Amino acid sequence: MSVKITCLQLDIAFGNPTKNRKYIEQKMTEALKENPDILVLPELWDTAYDLTRLDEIADDEGQQAKQLISQFAKTNEVNIVAGSIAKKTEQGVTNTMYIFDRKGREVSQYSKLHLFKLMDEHLYLEAGTAKNLFTLEQSLCAGVICYDIRFPEWIRVHTSSGAEVLFVVAQWPAPRLAHWKALLISRAIENQCYVIACNRVGQDPNNTFAGHSLVIDPWGEIIAEAGDSEELLSADVNLELVKEIRKQIPVFTDRRTEFY
Repeated sequence: MSVKITCLQLDIAFGNPTKNRKYIEQKMTEALKENPDILVLPELWDTAYDLTRLDEIADDEGQQAKQLISQFAKTNEVNIVAGSIAKKTEQGVTNTMYIFDRKGREVSQYSKLHLFKLMDEHLYLEAGTAKNLFTLEQSLCAGVICYDIRFPEWIRVHTSSGAEVLFVVAQWPAPRLAHWKALLISRAIENQCYVIACNRVGQDPNNTFAGHSLVIDPWGEIIAEAGDSEELLSADVNLELVKEIRKQIPVFTDRRTEFY
């Protein structure tokens, strides 16, 4: 079964959720011209990394983002892996991903498990505690956020449960672009899954972001790659390929978990 996926590689206004919500809706509307089955948004598309002001600008229980994305998904009958937003809760602010199906139903949400101390996330965000498995287009999928990809054991938790597609949303800085590509290719090969990675571009007061959103097949081959500016990156993925490769090289059944 072939599924068309479109990643929205965007610049994001620093600390301006109102502007960013209008822009994300505009860009999702543009992306519909690609006739996608699934849209993918980048990490923290509402606030960017304006962490010191999250108490002021974070979305209360994610309500504004959820309403916007749910309605768009329902109206346009498109699945949306809605990047992540700054979600304000009673316990603090989380970096939270939402997934909506073609009917506008929320099928999953996930708060970033691994907080990136190099960008001070641990000072302003609360870490998540649960994995993120969900079904889109009749395939079991997983979703993680940026720094999570440096933890292969966390990804394997999802793929050993059957996930065939891994969605990664990010604000990955340009100085570590080589790591971005190497880690994502590795996660695809070792988990024999598609990796759909949507990064942002542009700058904030402290960082320049890499772009280079990627679609990688289960052999680790890059089948689509964006540049370092705003771009709609689309690719068709053949979900049957995952099953074929997992039969050909049965990594999951050959695991000897009694030793690790």
